[in-house]
Amino acid sequence: MLDDRIRAAMLHGPGRPDADGVSDYVTHLVAALDGIGVEVTPGPVRPDGERGLGQRGGVVVGPDTGVHRKRDADLGSRHDARPRRCCDGGSVTTNSAPTTAPTGLAGAHRRLPLPDVLRGVAILGTLATNVWLFATPGSEARFLTDATAISAASVGTAEPVAAVVEGVFRFLANGKFLALLTILFGVGLAIQHRSAVDRGRSWPGGYGWRALLLFVEGTLHFVLVFAFDVLMGYAVVALLVAWLLAHAERVQRVAMYAAGALHVALMALLTLALAPAPPGAPADPAVVAADARVFTAGSWADQVAFRLDNWLALRAEPIVSFGLLVFLFLLGVRLFRAGAFDPDVRGRALRRRLLVVGLGAGLPLNAATTLAGPEFFLFDRYVCAPVLALGYLGMVGVLLDRVRRPGPVTAGLTAVGRTALSCYVAQNVLCVLVAYGWGLGLAHAWQDASPWWVLGLWATVGLTLAGGARWCLRRYGQGPLEALQKAALRRLPAS
Repeated sequence: MLDDRIRAAMLHGPGRPDADGVSDYVTHLVAALDGIGVEVTPGPVRPDGERGLGQRGGVVVGPDTGVHRKRDADLGSRHDARPRRCCDGGSVTTNSAPTTAPTGLAGAHRRLPLPDVLRGVAILGTLATNVWLFATPGSEARFLTDATAISAASVGTAEPVAAVVEGVFRFLANGKFLALLTILFGVGLAIQHRSAVDRGRSWPGGYGWRALLLFVEGTLHFVLVFAFDVLMGYAVVALLVAWLLAHAERVQRVAMYAAGALHVALMALLTLALAPAPPGAPADPAVVAADARVFTAGSWADQVAFRLDNWLALRAEPIVSFGLLVFLFLLGVRLFRAGAFDPDVRGRALRRRLLVVGLGAGLPLNAATTLAGPEFFLFDRYVCAPVLALGYLGMVGVLLDRVRRPGPVTAGLTAVGRTALSCYVAQNVLCVLVAYGWGLGLAHAWQDASPWWVLGLWATVGLTLAGGARWCLRRYGQGPLEALQKAALRRLPAS
């Protein structure tokens, strides 16, 4: 129920304002709100000539509104997260978390839903690429003899329908979701930077400890679980980008475009250098068979030893694509600052533009490099795929804009996104247990059932992650690795 004084302001004030009565109406309402301890700050003039109330920390009247109650320093009052109706029929929503910023700050920022959904899509999308490595006899070892094993050019069946299904699935996944995940990591870094600035903290401050912890987590994941870990590379790039965020935007912009240009030049040179023997060229069958036995019949310790023996070759991807990672991190920062994830008119316009440009340019570019053969594998995965990833970002955003009431799909993706670290590691652990020889060994036993059992594995693991993530959030509010990470950071200085 509205406070009596607000109701009185609405009943005895000038009523529903027209263009001439806005000032008196606002005056009555502000006086009533001020009487019950609600902080009100002037808002922008809308296109129709009316002025809303408030920005961060205030009250806005209208459909795109938010209410932030003034924090009581003595009583430690919390936000009321229940939606309210305002006098002109627009909804008034509140932050769902208590304000922890000190007095005088603009106020807490509401968590944006789109990055969580996109992160969930990216996590399950990276599995859509990696699942083919898990399910192929030889698994991680095959990458050393055929780097194109995850591309659409390496369809492993001659049956026409199965070949088309597998080819399309690989085409839509290869490199695209890795690029999307990288962009979102940059978005997360931008959010942390903004939070530090809002609280008056130095930047990067203790972020180095976060990056170091991420590198340790990635190293353990690489050695113990899966050779194609992304966390190690992200940790190194995050340190560089965190340092860049402490500098002027012009410096960041120059670094972004320089990294992108150098990366494209490197991919062109490597493509020319590898032309006589492209990544998909036939390898020595005896070597392939010996490496394959490590994953079809070897023990877990044998696989750990294999990764350590071949660590440099297996870590080639983040080294070769370092420039791309820097570019995509900074692109994520720029998209976030431009409002591409905001639930407003500008954000929706940017998402539509990303959808049109990303899909319009990305689909033909990726189709061309895929059909050109293994000679263009590097361009396909590390140059053209990020373009289509922007289209995916825009497409998911546009679809989410049109969802009036989130359903189980949105809830599942959001849960996976909010527990991204746990889900990323868990999906690889589950696939190892199902596919490798020391587990169920289905990669070898069911190799003739590809691609159907592989698609089933991807869907089963995805549903398991979504259900498990939702349970973890309901029960504990976070994923297990997120909790472990926070506990470790609390014990580190200035983190």
